Amino acid sequence: MGREFRPFDIGRRFRVLPEKSPISSIDRLDLIMAAGAFGSGEHETTASCLELLETLPAVSGANLLDLGSGTGILSIAALKLGAGQAVCVDIDPAAIATCRKNCELNRVSDRVSHIQGTLTDVPQNGFDMILANIYGDILLEVAEQLVAKARPGASLVLSGILWEYNFDVRQRYERLGCEVLKNRMLEEFSSVLLQKR
Repeated sequence: MGREFRPFDIGRRFRVLPEKSPISSIDRLDLIMAAGAFGSGEHETTASCLELLETLPAVSGANLLDLGSGTGILSIAALKLGAGQAVCVDIDPAAIATCRKNCELNRVSDRVSHIQGTLTDVPQNGFDMILANIYGDILLEVAEQLVAKARPGASLVLSGILWEYNFDVRQRYERLGCEVLKNRMLEEFSSVLLQKR
């Protein structure tokens, strides 16, 4: 059974609301989340990704890949900021089911495709934006494949990176032709915004 939560704001643009709460925001973009086992955006890495997303002009019209999509909150936020299409990938069937439900609640289902599996199951390349809020060791493992999925000039928002992996992740992606635009150290984790050259 999922936990209930109260509406809360993230960054300058978003308000996260539980499924049955009245739509309240005039000044913010509502992200409606079903109560689920995957959290609703409270985690520092999710909040950090949302704060980075709202600053990116490149979101507009973007075709994006969300690796380890969980609830789908990052893709939903990007779509509400004007992204075109999203491919949500998660290995966990329960996460995919939650993500589908949240996409319906936020009326973006027609712009999202879901893949239960890993990066190797994603047939497309040439994404304008990549979101990956997963562990640092996995980001190192999939680095080459992930960068290959991005078109030149694409933004990569990577998070879920424990401090001890931060340097290695940045160095690995830089060697693969990405430039670090922002490196945010959080309480335990970190988020890195990169651009593929």
